[in-house]
Amino acid sequence: MEFVEIGHGSGGKLTRELIENLFLKYFGSPELHTLSDASYLNLGSSELAFTTDSFVVKPHFFPGGDIGKLSVAGTVNDLTVSGAEPKFLTAAFIIEEGYPLKDLERIVASMAETARSAGVSIVAGDTKVVEKGKCDGVFINTSGVGRVVRKLSPSLAKPGDLVIVTGYLGDHGIAISLAREEFEVETPLESDCAPLNGLLTPLFELPGLRFMRDPTRGGVATVLIEFSESSGLGVELWEESLPVRDEVKFICDMLGYDPLYLANEGKAVVVVSEEDADKALELLKSHPLGEHAAVIGRVTDSPQVLLKTRVGGIRRLELLEEDPLPRIC
Repeated sequence: MEFVEIGHGSGGKLTRELIENLFLKYFGSPELHTLSDASYLNLGSSELAFTTDSFVVKPHFFPGGDIGKLSVAGTVNDLTVSGAEPKFLTAAFIIEEGYPLKDLERIVASMAETARSAGVSIVAGDTKVVEKGKCDGVFINTSGVGRVVRKLSPSLAKPGDLVIVTGYLGDHGIAISLAREEFEVETPLESDCAPLNGLLTPLFELPGLRFMRDPTRGGVATVLIEFSESSGLGVELWEESLPVRDEVKFICDMLGYDPLYLANEGKAVVVVSEEDADKALELLKSHPLGEHAAVIGRVTDSPQVLLKTRVGGIRRLELLEEDPLPRIC
């Protein structure tokens, strides 16, 4: 392959190949090789988590959010699922000449409101403007720093642990698809875009908490495949237990999408011991963002991710070559 393809940004197989064959080849720090949402930085007396993310979602405004809200929530969530308390963010903008200032102000105001709601401060930033036609309106990069409260890793998991998802799957991916007006379908469905630190930080107190990840690009299936590869363990998922809205099921059936591979921007996958699973569900369901949390599977000692279907069949989940919905974050 001589050129970058759109699938290299999917979060799936091509993304993994690009990272491993190019970036890790030259950027050899041990922190990068964990391929986690954030890196742990040991400063002697304290330990910080650090993460960075770029946002190119199209369109910039969609039901339930916008590129500004998404950029703050996404970075807050990457820190939180790494077991950190988010503290500070940076924000960098690449803006196309001719972009409406009223739209830019709307985006910045949304970022400020989302940061306030998450209890984080935006403390540094940068702007660059490129010629008209050289950028699709505006792209945003946010980086974040948080205080490590609980170090989490796939390596902590054990066979018999349970897998929890904090709510309905696929809302963001389908909302973005419909916002692009590619299909003549009307539905009140909104993106689930939201900062999750208020929902997830109470779980840090559970002794049996092993691992968390927000299933953005590539969805829940990709998160669990990567978990399996990192831990050497497997996962058995139960299709009948997957929380999926009827509207999402309908559109997935119509367009051939799989909710397990669709992006979410306000959900988390949680692996917790069987002993602490009930308490985890109780804590999640007590928060408005977690009222539809559900146990969806179990960790196994066989290094593969299998879906037990409603009719009793078994389907092995694999990384996708390409994302059916590019530019969803």
